[in-house]
Amino acid sequence: MLKYTFIFFVIVGIMTKTNANSFTTEQQLSSRYVSEIADFWQQGKFAHFNGVKNIRINYATFSHNDNSTQSEHNNEAVSHRKCLIIASGRSEGYLKYQELSFDLFNLGFNIFLIDHRGQGLSERLLANTQKGYVESFQYYVDDLGTFIEKIVNPHCTVNGVNKPYLLAHSMGGAITARYLQDYPNQIQAAVLSSPMLGFNSGGIPDMIARSLIKTTAQLNHWFDNTPWYFFGQSDFDKKAKAFNDFESNNLMHSAIRFQQFTQLYQQTPAIQLGGVTVQWLSESIKALDTIFSNIDKITTPTLVIQASDDKIVNNQAQNDFCQQLHQSHTQSCPSGKPLVVKGGYHELFFESDIYRQQALSAAIAWFEQH
Repeated sequence: MLKYTFIFFVIVGIMTKTNANSFTTEQQLSSRYVSEIADFWQQGKFAHFNGVKNIRINYATFSHNDNSTQSEHNNEAVSHRKCLIIASGRSEGYLKYQELSFDLFNLGFNIFLIDHRGQGLSERLLANTQKGYVESFQYYVDDLGTFIEKIVNPHCTVNGVNKPYLLAHSMGGAITARYLQDYPNQIQAAVLSSPMLGFNSGGIPDMIARSLIKTTAQLNHWFDNTPWYFFGQSDFDKKAKAFNDFESNNLMHSAIRFQQFTQLYQQTPAIQLGGVTVQWLSESIKALDTIFSNIDKITTPTLVIQASDDKIVNNQAQNDFCQQLHQSHTQSCPSGKPLVVKGGYHELFFESDIYRQQALSAAIAWFEQH
């Protein structure tokens, strides 16, 4: 255990010094977005595949080898690719990840982004396209499995060599944890940033919150074929004013990144998504229970990065996850704890530079270690 912890934090120290200057800063962001990042984004390939039940799943890829006619047929070229999958959070899509993709691509990674079913540019699942809904959380997991098998691996992996890395945020962290349980030995190393391993119920005891969700789900099943929003949830346009209020936001401290984030959603109605349904909550709870009851099945080296001031997800659940995972597999969660970014909010990769650079340096160090 001490060996893994020592090596990891030595590398974090080195990477913090060597890679911080490679990341886009808040001061650079506005000019880079209209020049370098915009040019980079035009080089991407944007396509879709059919997920579970033939739902259209959109994705984007950015490859250093796309201009090489030889690379598609040259195993040696393929074996030297360094591939990184990004699994985003609830209500997000790959369009949000332009700055992050640009920075990681410039560090040598080929980037693969997936829009989960029912959000981003992927096919919506209900007549009211604003509702955050999924029939089964397992469908998220299996869609990711198809994406990796059919899109990522043919580009990156030869005979099991050079398996891709996986970087996940929030709900993407829960999807990734379940994927690692169901599809072992497919990922070289994983980083879960602010993972949704438990809900922030606003002080309501967990048992009461679960009971309320279960009762509401049963009432919805009895009286209506249309999935209900959970209490307090609504369409995107009904919460747009609060969504645009930087002073009261609890996602990020960076004013410029918050502005980019909100402008994207205002200007792109196709990616707007409202709150969660009772069905989504019920399925997510089942998935979280499965994660913790089968935690020993996560054999991929996994790092959890925690934002100390996160008000979106439950940090204690992340602590419990790391403690239990480290007991089963000491190569994960050094010292049995998440790596904490003190003062950071939920959106660590869209935070102020002081927090964002810590999170990114730690993630890259983890991938370099493995």
